[in-house]
Amino acid sequence: MTVLLDGSLTTPVGSPRYEGANIRTWIGFKHFMYLTEEAILQYFRERGAGAETLYHTYGLGLEIVDHSVSLPATLGVDDKVTAVVEPGKPKPGHGAPFKVKLTVERGGETVTVLTGKIRVALVVLKDAPSGVQPVPAFLEPYTVPEVAALADAVGAPSPAVAESDVPGLLVPAGSNAFLWSWRIPYFYCHFSDRLQHSGYVRAMEEVVDRFLEDRGISIRTMLVERGWIPVVSRARVRMLADALMEETLHTVFTVEEIIKEVMYTATFDTYVHRDGRLVHTATGSIMHGYAVSRGENAGSLAEFDDTTRAALLGGGR
Repeated sequence: MTVLLDGSLTTPVGSPRYEGANIRTWIGFKHFMYLTEEAILQYFRERGAGAETLYHTYGLGLEIVDHSVSLPATLGVDDKVTAVVEPGKPKPGHGAPFKVKLTVERGGETVTVLTGKIRVALVVLKDAPSGVQPVPAFLEPYTVPEVAALADAVGAPSPAVAESDVPGLLVPAGSNAFLWSWRIPYFYCHFSDRLQHSGYVRAMEEVVDRFLEDRGISIRTMLVERGWIPVVSRARVRMLADALMEETLHTVFTVEEIIKEVMYTATFDTYVHRDGRLVHTATGSIMHGYAVSRGENAGSLAEFDDTTRAALLGGGR
């Protein structure tokens, strides 16, 4: 292999995990992103640079550092999903870019259920296996010593801050932000070291759930009382720096605006307190709404009422 982004396509076929069928038999956004992750891994395998080969041969960790998706249609638990992975044109210091599309066959037609963009970086492992070989020339442009070395990663270090001051700094008085701080478990990590991309996607899903419960409009409440089913149409997670196993990840979720009374956009940011300073480890966004599951409006997007608007924007606290 002499070229990683060789212009050819990878087209694996897979199925969503049963774990993702949380509301009826529809699959949640997290598992759409898992499917694209699997497609990217297959692209590297087909070029002799699978994650295991990179690890043991060159001491590199394959890291998805930026992942944005748009979800124009639903995905069911028994759907057979075809992925198309297309390499893009790289920018120096930004990793290897790809476009991904997921389709299913439905009613005799090919339906696109996801379009997305992904960037991959090859991170030099701090505790690499012994006897690794030098990184070959075709992989060097995408190799970085750490996530924070990417050209669009973090900027200058934050000022010194005491750990006890972190909550007030991240969620100042009067802010609509919601803070969830949690210990990073080993099973959200990889390479015996750091939080991986899918761990951030899990965190995004969970912080939304915790935020909605905190505002009195939990997922179950809306399902039982109104028959509203959560819908995500867009999501993005971008890594900025390493977050390490068993560190406390301070996760900030902030609703920004309501769009046409049927969707809301929100930001997702994560931090660790390390060596007396805050390190911004990831950022992201999500567009969220509800579909009506019963009655004469079944299948349509639910229109937010004053109670829902107030809860989302902070007035319901």
